[in-house]
Amino acid sequence: MSTTQESADSSRTVALVTLGCARNDVDSEELAGRLSADGWTIVDEPSDAEAIVVNTCGFIESAKKDSIDALLAAADLKGSTNVQAVVAVGCFAQRYGEELSDVLPEADAVLGFDAYPDLGARLRRIVQGERPASHTPTDRRLVLPISPAQRPAASEDVVLPGHAARVGQGGVGEVVRRRLAGGPTAPLKLASGCDRRCSFCAIPSFRGAFVSRPAEEVIAEAHWLAEQGVREVVLVSENTTSYGKDLGGTHLLASLLRDLAQVPGLQWVRTSYLQPAEMRPEILAAIAGTPGVVPYFDMSFQHASADVLRRMRRFGNTEDFLALIAQMRDAAPECGIRSNVIVGFPGETDADVAELENFLVNARLDAVGVFGFSPEDGTEAAALAGQIDPIEVAARVERVSALVDELVSQRAEDRVGQKVDVLIESVSGHGAEGRAAHQAPEVDGCATVSWEPATHENFKVGDIVTGVVQSSDGADLVVRVGAKS
Repeated sequence: MSTTQESADSSRTVALVTLGCARNDVDSEELAGRLSADGWTIVDEPSDAEAIVVNTCGFIESAKKDSIDALLAAADLKGSTNVQAVVAVGCFAQRYGEELSDVLPEADAVLGFDAYPDLGARLRRIVQGERPASHTPTDRRLVLPISPAQRPAASEDVVLPGHAARVGQGGVGEVVRRRLAGGPTAPLKLASGCDRRCSFCAIPSFRGAFVSRPAEEVIAEAHWLAEQGVREVVLVSENTTSYGKDLGGTHLLASLLRDLAQVPGLQWVRTSYLQPAEMRPEILAAIAGTPGVVPYFDMSFQHASADVLRRMRRFGNTEDFLALIAQMRDAAPECGIRSNVIVGFPGETDADVAELENFLVNARLDAVGVFGFSPEDGTEAAALAGQIDPIEVAARVERVSALVDELVSQRAEDRVGQKVDVLIESVSGHGAEGRAAHQAPEVDGCATVSWEPATHENFKVGDIVTGVVQSSDGADLVVRVGAKS
């Protein structure tokens, strides 16, 4: 690159707007790393940028609407600010491509995952007025071999967002990532894609088949994050319990957890997106019994009625799920357990809803997300008989959500008087905000911490403190350091 080109590039500014899940957060930080390496300056405020890259979510209808709203808001800045281009990337762009471009001409480009490695060069041309052809969607399940064992070599030629770590001497090497958010916690991607065929889910069609990241790459990125001041990594993927099946064995997740717990500077390693049907004893033992690995289980139950679960193309029932929960609590009595459930699935009866409610009452989960079924394009469930009126779906969501609110409050009340470890995320005066070990970022409530100023005035962000739960409000806790249990 010439000196003139370098000077021109250094003046280019770009903002990244991220929607959706923690996996998208990782992808955006990889894009930020790529763009920074290509001469772009990352700015926080979209109105200060020449180009705005919106990393969209295309999971469910509400997420699609949020993505469209974000793209329109970005486009509204053109003309009144320095913004010259708005570009859609991410799952919504990957899933719909040309169709999204046709209905949303305000976006100057709609790019798929394959555009990520040279996004900087593409953005320069778009800012200069070029309007590239929009991404053409394909079924990404067909991109890699059906056999997981054949995928590692084949995946070298496939763009896998969030996998851009490069391992060098000592196993640390270069990481193609730039943090966009501060704080002591960061997501760390274990894998991409999913081989499950849940009848309600379209994610495998646009995220592709399941591909694990090599352990050395995951560990390299964990070292890098710790060097950036991160104290907790949250392992994310579409299906964490499948980790390693394409690398030689499903035992690899347990060994990886133990290795990550040894990374200097990291204090907590947290898993997410666990499948009940794939929970093996060694995984449960590693999560419950490895120092530094948080005893926390993010279980994708989705329902408890065996009939509904079969139509979802999933496994299990109330009895099986309660037995699994009992094993977790036997191994780690104070562990955190959360889940998501879907109500209003085609063919769901009043008896099925009652079965779900019975499960929730007996499961005593720490947090539960309740979602109403919505038919997704291209999924089997969208064409199933027994579709339920959206008004009734909403009523069931309200009913189950009310129960969940009561149960989660009761579960938090059970922790009053117990000792908990809290990761401090902000400090003000003689108090702080953070999360207890059983609380994942953003979804499981928080902990307000207070202490005697004479003895604990030096606590800071990133510290883990031990205190006693004094009271609760919903899923949130009030914790006092120095109090007796």
